Amino acid sequence: MDRRDFLKALALSGAAFTLKLNGGMDIFAQSVQNTQTGKAVDLVAVMGGEPDAMFKKAIAEMGGINKFIKSGYKVVVKPNIGWDKTPALAGNTNPKLVTEIVRQCVSAGAKEVVVFDHTCDDWVKCYKNSGIEAAAKAAGAKVLPANEESYYQTVSLPQGKKLKTTKVHKAILECDAWINVPILKHHGGANMSISMKNLMGIIWDRRIFHSTNLQQCIADVCTLDKKPVLNVVDAYRLMKSNGPQGRSEADVVLTKGLFLSQDMVAVDTAATKFFSQVRDMPLDHVKYLENGQTLGIGTMDIDKLNVKRIKM
Repeated sequence: MDRRDFLKALALSGAAFTLKLNGGMDIFAQSVQNTQTGKAVDLVAVMGGEPDAMFKKAIAEMGGINKFIKSGYKVVVKPNIGWDKTPALAGNTNPKLVTEIVRQCVSAGAKEVVVFDHTCDDWVKCYKNSGIEAAAKAAGAKVLPANEESYYQTVSLPQGKKLKTTKVHKAILECDAWINVPILKHHGGANMSISMKNLMGIIWDRRIFHSTNLQQCIADVCTLDKKPVLNVVDAYRLMKSNGPQGRSEADVVLTKGLFLSQDMVAVDTAATKFFSQVRDMPLDHVKYLENGQTLGIGTMDIDKLNVKRIKM
C-alpha cells in the first residue's frame, strides 16, 4: 500500500487515524477507554491536531507544565536534531512542538531553557535547516552546541549490562529538569528511534553502542540517574522507511499524533504499536524495550496504565 492509499484507508475526519493499543482495539473506542477517574494519567495519546496544539492538550491531562517545571529551574529541552533535513522529511523533531514546549517552560518561570543535540550531520546545518534553532530562540531558549568532547562529563551506569560508563553532556547533568522530545521514525540499526534511542544524543561516543550491542546499550544509557521528567514523542510526521535519515518525502506519512509520558518504555511501546499501523514492527524487533523493562526503567504492559486518549 502506498502513502496515498494508506491515508485514504486510515484517515479519520481527514486528519488523524486510529491507534490500536489493546489487543487490536481502536484506541478511541469507548469500550476500551481505560482512563480512570481520580487517578493520575500515566500516558496521553493525542491525534488529529498540529504539534503545538496536541502538546497543549496532552500536558493539560498530565497536570500542566508547572507540575514538572518549577520557577527558577534550569531546563533542557532535548529534541532530535541529528540530521540536515527540513521538517517535511521527518528526520528531526517538529520545530512547532519545540516552540510550544520551550514557551511553556518559560511561562512556568524557568530561569533558563537550553536546547541541544549531538548531531550526526554538521551541527550548524542541522540546527538551521531543521528549523529548531530559530524556533527555540524565538520561544526564549538558548541553543548550545554538542560537537566537542569538552562539553561532556564521564558518568557511571552501575545498572548497565554492556555500558558501564559514558560521557554525558554537562547541560543534562547541571539542569534541574529535562524534557526528552524525540520524533517517531524507522531506524536501520535499532529498528525504531523514539525516546529511549533519543538519549544517544546526550552522550559523546555513540560508536560504542553500535560496536557492542546497540539494543542493550540503548537500554543501559536510560538507567542514567538524571532521567527526563517528560517524554514527548512527536508523531506528527512519521518516517516509515530508510531511517534514521530518510531519502525523500516518499518515506514520510502525515499521521498527526503525539504521545506523552514520564515512562520511556511505556511511551515507546505505545509509539511502536502506532508505527505498526504504517509498517509492521513487532515489539520483539525493538529489543531495547524489553531490555529497558528488565532494567526497571519502565513497563511495556501499557494495558495496566491509565491512558488518556484525545481525538482533536
